Formats: sequence, C-alpha cells, structure tokens
Amino acid sequence: MIDIQFLVENFHRYYAENCNPAIVFFAPGRINLIGEHTDYNGGYVMPLALHRGTYITAAPNLNQSFRFYSENFKSSYEHFFGIDTSQGKVEWFKYPMGVIDRFVKRYGWPNQGWDLYFLGDLPLSAGLSSSASIEMATAIAMDYVYQSALPMIELVKIAKEAENEFVGLQCGILDMFASGMGRKEHCLLIDCNSMEFTTIPFKTGDYRLIIMNTNKKRGLADSKYNLRVKECQLALADLQQRVDIGFLCALDITGFHEYGKVIKNEVNYKRARHVITENQRTKDAAEALIENDIQLLGKLMYESHKSLQNDYEVSGIELDCLVEASMQVEGVLGARMTGAGFGGCAIALVHKNKISDFQQYVEKTYFEKTGLNAEFYESYAENGACRLL
Repeated sequence: MIDIQFLVENFHRYYAENCNPAIVFFAPGRINLIGEHTDYNGGYVMPLALHRGTYITAAPNLNQSFRFYSENFKSSYEHFFGIDTSQGKVEWFKYPMGVIDRFVKRYGWPNQGWDLYFLGDLPLSAGLSSSASIEMATAIAMDYVYQSALPMIELVKIAKEAENEFVGLQCGILDMFASGMGRKEHCLLIDCNSMEFTTIPFKTGDYRLIIMNTNKKRGLADSKYNLRVKECQLALADLQQRVDIGFLCALDITGFHEYGKVIKNEVNYKRARHVITENQRTKDAAEALIENDIQLLGKLMYESHKSLQNDYEVSGIELDCLVEASMQVEGVLGARMTGAGFGGCAIALVHKNKISDFQQYVEKTYFEKTGLNAEFYESYAENGACRLL
C-alpha cells in the first residue's frame, strides 16, 4: 500500500495553490481466477480484488472544473462542463471523465471544481484492470463530492456505463464488480446475469497465486474485444431460433451438445463453445475451492487456458509461452491467462517451496522464446474500493 502522507504531500506539491485538506480514495485491480468472457454472456466469473490499484487524492478548487494529473503518465487534463470528448483515441483521462459524466447527468455540475491526483501501483495495460480501478476510485470520489451515498453496486454500474458508453469498450461487469465488492482473503463467485454473488474463502494451502506479466501491452478498446462480443451475439441469435434463451450462459453443456449445430458460422460456434464450457468450469472451480480440492482447481485452470487459446482465440504467443513453461515446473498445479487476453498477464498456482525455481525457469524460457522480460508478483485477496482519508 502506498503511504497516505506521501500521496497528500505529492498532491499539494503538484497543486501548490490548493490549500484545502486532501482526501484519499482507493480502488483495487483484480485477478480473475477463472470465468473469462462469460460476464457479458450472462455467466459466472470468479475474481478477487488485489492489494494493488489506483489512488486518488482530491480536494476542491476554485476553478469550476475537474483538473486531473496522473503521476504514472506524467500527464494532466482539465475537464469543463459541457465538453464531451468520448469519441476518438482513448487516453487515460477518459476513464475518470466517463464516470464524472455519469454523475453530471444524474446530479448536474457540482457547485465547485475539484483537483484529482492519480497514482497507481498496478502495471499498466497488463490485464489487471487498471482502467476499472481508475473508474471505481473515481466513482468513490464522486460519491463523496456529490454526497450521494450510493450503494457500492450502484457505483459499480456507473463505472460499467462509463466504460461501455464513454470509452467505447463493450465489456461486462466483472472488473468493476471485483474492484468495488472485493473482500479480504476471499474471492467472489458472481452471477453476471442476476448480479447475485457469494464470497468464497481463498484458501490454497501451501500453494500461492503468482501473477506473470508478459509485458506485452494491449489496449482493449483498440483490440478485437468488441468483435468477440459481436460473435457471441451472432451465436446467440442462431441458438434462439431453436431454444428460448436470453443469453449464451443460459444454455448448459448438454443443451449446447443438442442445439449447438444450429450456429451457422464455425467461428461463432467455437466462441459459444468456449463461453458455455467456461461457465461450467467456473462453477466447478468454486466447488473445488469450497471442498479444498486445489488439484482440481489447477486442472480447471489449464483447461480454461486451452479453451481461450483454441476456441476463443484471445491468447497469443506470449501468454501461451508462460503457461506452457509453467507446466514444465514441479510444484505447479495450474496456469492460465487472466483478463480479456491480447497480451497482459497469466496466473499460476505454485507450491510455496518452488516459487524461486518456477520463476527462474519460466523467466529464462520466456525470454528465450519472446525476447521479453516477464515480471512476477505474488498476489492475495484484498477489500474493494473505499475512502482512506
């Protein structure tokens, strides 16, 4: 965790003329243990909130505008009422702008402007939901600015609307939900259709969850993410000619075996097959955690990656290399890409006594095959978005 006094001092150093007391807000990134690309198809996901994320230090100003500064990007922006730059290239400031835009539409422009200083300790563009953590930290801050006292689930929905309508990425609710609703030492099993969720103790015995960063950057709004959403919609449309369902994950594996061949396009068929089998894997993984069957959890992680690699085609050379190298190391139960794909991170369940051997082997193998240096972080589950000061 970044020291609060450090954040406040940096805020007043940058906004030197702002003498108002500063307030600090935080929202974590997330790891999705399993359940990839099921969220926007009405299925189950199983994420946990990380101990890393985005911090916003904020205080009111006299400018009648929102002024942003990102320490990570060394970049500033000023947002005035009535200016909408939601179209065009996605810059970092569009994520807080999108959330502020939702609040302005609900409550009008606030009576005073605010200065916001952003600092994150998540690796950027790594698939750990740095964008969702920015949005959720902004949502917590705006809830304070407007004194709206909205339930956390409403702030989650606002952040999702910002990403869908302002940034232009047709994502599901997974990332914002995990960032907002995360619970220390637990993961969340979320039904993305009903928004109901349960907390499951994240107990893996002698095994640790290790994040492996490919250091291959990607921007989802510029990737094939929205194309995958469209392909799932087309598969669903074909299925709805034979079976009464409102979303892909309403169909179980048995139903898919019976009706799946009505999907006319082979690519769309593969997308649907991944989504429906991944939904079942997620439910099975939740049961494995509850029953303390960590071996089964690892097996399901490997199966998930294979499906994302072959049926959903959102992996890539870098992610595949990390997972394949992990399979060669003693003491690794499972590994898979995490997040939307197209670069970013993979995760692995590694015995605590084998972490050093694991890192050395995977790092060496990965560099030899890709020319890139992987980064490794041990992760654990933390609480969701909050006001710190």
